Amino acid sequence: MSITPPSTPRRAAFDEPEFSDAGPELPDDLAGYVSRETATLPRPPHTRTLVVANQKGGVGKTTTTVNLATALALGGLNVLVIDLDPQGNASTALGVDHHEGILGTFEALSDGTSLDQLIQRSPESRGLWVLPATIDLAGAEIGLVSVPARESRLLRVLREFTSNYHIDYVFIDCPPSLGLLTLNALVAAQEILIPIQCEYYALEGVSQLLKTINLVKGSMNDHLRLSTVVLTMFDGRTRLASQVAAQVREYFPDETLNSVIPRSVRVSEAPSYGQSVITYHAASAGAQAYLAAASELAHRAAMDTTEQRGLSA
Repeated sequence: MSITPPSTPRRAAFDEPEFSDAGPELPDDLAGYVSRETATLPRPPHTRTLVVANQKGGVGKTTTTVNLATALALGGLNVLVIDLDPQGNASTALGVDHHEGILGTFEALSDGTSLDQLIQRSPESRGLWVLPATIDLAGAEIGLVSVPARESRLLRVLREFTSNYHIDYVFIDCPPSLGLLTLNALVAAQEILIPIQCEYYALEGVSQLLKTINLVKGSMNDHLRLSTVVLTMFDGRTRLASQVAAQVREYFPDETLNSVIPRSVRVSEAPSYGQSVITYHAASAGAQAYLAAASELAHRAAMDTTEQRGLSA
């Protein structure tokens, strides 16, 4: 079963808004914005919180976050994207305002402000919400140094939010570093999704990330696991790309998705219009690849749940 993308590309979210009430107000039941009966993707039995991380920059981390989140939301699921990168690129790509003075991730971490007062709905889909990042977030790591339990600030506000509103998927987009912001994401999540580009030095930084995961798993979050690896920037014209993809699958045979994200001009263009590639140009190779990856991600979760039920029966 696949996701149904928009029939025509939308050049800019601000030119053709999908709905008028795109403010941060939440209904009594967040799930009411998305018809449960018309969902085309299976719903997870509980909220899946994935931190999208890779110490190496330029691997398609934010692009993968934005497009998987949009694809899942268009598949009828309720999705929250937490922008934890001070650059705010995920907020930009999802058409959400994040200029100075906008409340967002910084307030959630520093003051413990409830997420329902901070999130904004993305024009990409009725079921897609964003906690935006502003430049204030750049100083958060310094400000949190003396704060008690500083590594679990995000966990606290996220747990409170998901206990009150039905969210199927939470994606946390991290900066390309292993500082306090990324540590908060690792403590708040149950799963890690690593985008790995099909280029030379592809696994650079991944080994250090895995060491950090083991440290967090042993002391702060026993439930954390590497669940998903996404191959990005694949260029089928080169032998190197195929070699790297084979190497990654050898290291992560069970975690690596079958769907591979190709290099695509449309994927690079979409953020400048405040859109995902799926709404910017649904017919492009990049959009189709992310739709397939999202479908695979959702169905893998459903398959794992079925297997667990079979084992417990």
